[in-house]
This record gives sequence, C-alpha cells and structure tokens, in this order.
Amino acid sequence: MSMGVATTRSQRCLKRLLAEPQDNLPKCKKARLDPPPPSSGFSAYLRPTNPAPRPNQSQPPSRVGPYLLHESSEVEETYRAVHANTQEQYTCQVLPLRGYQDRLAAYSRIGKHENICGLQDVVVTQDKVYVFLPGHHGDMHAYVRSRKRLDEEEAGRLFAQMLNAVAHCHGHGVILRDLKLRRFVFTDKYRTHLALLGLNDIVLLHGNPDDDLLTDRHGCPAYVGPELLTNGNRSYSGRAADIWSLGVSLYTMLIGRYPFQDTQPAALFAKIRRGVFSLPGWLSSPARCLIGCMLRREPAERLKASELLMHPWLAGAPAQHHNMNKTQHDQSSAQNRREDGDQVVPTWTEKH
Repeated sequence: MSMGVATTRSQRCLKRLLAEPQDNLPKCKKARLDPPPPSSGFSAYLRPTNPAPRPNQSQPPSRVGPYLLHESSEVEETYRAVHANTQEQYTCQVLPLRGYQDRLAAYSRIGKHENICGLQDVVVTQDKVYVFLPGHHGDMHAYVRSRKRLDEEEAGRLFAQMLNAVAHCHGHGVILRDLKLRRFVFTDKYRTHLALLGLNDIVLLHGNPDDDLLTDRHGCPAYVGPELLTNGNRSYSGRAADIWSLGVSLYTMLIGRYPFQDTQPAALFAKIRRGVFSLPGWLSSPARCLIGCMLRREPAERLKASELLMHPWLAGAPAQHHNMNKTQHDQSSAQNRREDGDQVVPTWTEKH
C-alpha cells in the first residue's frame, strides 16, 4: 500500500472517529492480549499507574485488526506492530476509551510536521483504542544512556528538532505534559532525525489560546517542574511546565545525568523545589545560558519555545541533518564511549 493511500485512509478514519459520539462506539472484537506479567520489583511509586497487558514474547503475537502486536517496548502501553498483509512496521500505543477523541483531535489540530510522528491508523475495540504510528529506530533516552553524553554539536542538532516539535504544538494550543527524552524517537537508522512519538498525555486548549493554566499534576518525577510540587491545587502554566521538562532533557543530553536526582521521591522533589543545579566548567557559555533559560524556578521567567529557537546556541543547529556520513557518526559514538563519564542517566526511571 502506498503512503499516499495509507495517509488518505487514516485521515478518513480520524475524521470518522472524531465525529462519533463516545456512547456509540463500534462493537469490535476485543483484542486478544495476554495478562500482565508479575510486578517488576519497583516501588509502588515508581511503577506505572496503569501498566499495560504485555504480550508474552514466547507466545504468538496478539492481533488487533490487520496488525500483529509483538513485544512491548520499555514504555507502558506501547508495542511494536506489523501489518499482517504489507509487513510494514508500526508503533502501537494503547489508549483507554474515555477521552480518546480529544487525544486524536490533537493530530488533526497540529497537522503534518516533520518532527512529530503522524497518525497512521486507529483500531477501536470494546475497551481500548489502538493508535498506530510509524516505526522508529530507538528513543533518545536509550541513546543518551548508551553514549553517556552527547557533544554539543550533535546535541544541538537533535535538541533543535525536539524544540521545533514542542514549539509547533504550543503554537497550535496543544500542551504536551509528561515531556521526556523517551518521547522522542529516531526516524532514520543513522539516528540523525528525531520526531515526537504520540500525543497521549496532551491537553487541548480551547477559547483563549494564551490561557494555558492547568491544575492537575502529571509527569515523570525527574522532569516535573517545581510549580507542580507545590501544596494545594494552584494552577500553573502548561507551556512553562513543558519548557522546564525540555531543560531537563537538554541538561541530560549534555551532562549525562539528570540535574535533580535521588532514589527517594521525597528527596528528589525537595531538590526540584529548590531549583538549584550545577553545570560543569567545560560546558560552553551559550549552552549554559540556554539551559538556564529553561530551568528557571519561576515559570514566568522561562523563555517560550518560539523564543528558545532564536537562541545563539541553536543558530548553527539545523533542524534536519539527513546527510550525516555514517562513518563519522560511528567514530563520534566511539569517541564518546571512551570519555570518562562516571555519571549516566539513572536506570531507575526507565519505566516512566
């Protein structure tokens, strides 16, 4: 099936689903998913709140519509999928029925963007919604862990693409929430092009586009801003919270560890609330400045995504870098692995 035909079919499917009342869902056959595995051993706080049933890799894959769901990824509710007829690779994300139309509406609102994975297909069953996105070549979290840290040139190229995706979403009234390195995936085998995978946790803004105040507390512990950790139900800026998470991401890409980390959640949150972090002397002044523009304790002092794109550190970082020579890429990887990096991205946050 050509991409043009597949895209047209997906657009028709999306329009139909968005127009369909929530209480009149199609009576589809329930997906054959195996029961969830035993507890992973994480504390109750660190385990996913709603772990997905994961197919057992020793058994045949589950089938959802024309797709075969194979092993799950490290991200909850996400699977590698293969179309039974075309053998094309996809990424499948599982959503609950409640509120799924708002999540799918975000794809329609933001349209097509080179740094955001586009919706390919949707399958609705009696109790779940299966969203199919393009296949990928790994995520940024795993990449940074394998490299320990990235040099500024490569980090600039990749972060510019992450920032482009966030700026596009913010400009269209979409607050991403739960932003982290794992949500950005490589769309090419040389790992030079990034795209945001999935819009599962978004909030769609309605009415005044400048009113982005939220009240719920949602996000990965290492990436949440201090304003989300205050007592009470005070509102906060969704866009500014996303910017803080981007600051944590860039810090981690360049330094090889989180700016705030601790194995105990209470101690971690205390560090985040203080907002005090250190930067190594070998980091360039422009890079230090950009991180400081995002990791500001006061949300109103953080730059907007559109403003960050004009920062001098990103001036020489093209959003696209398809023509990087593979040999140069491999040599750069080997050099970074030889560097003495005693701090790496902690493994205790893998499931978030």
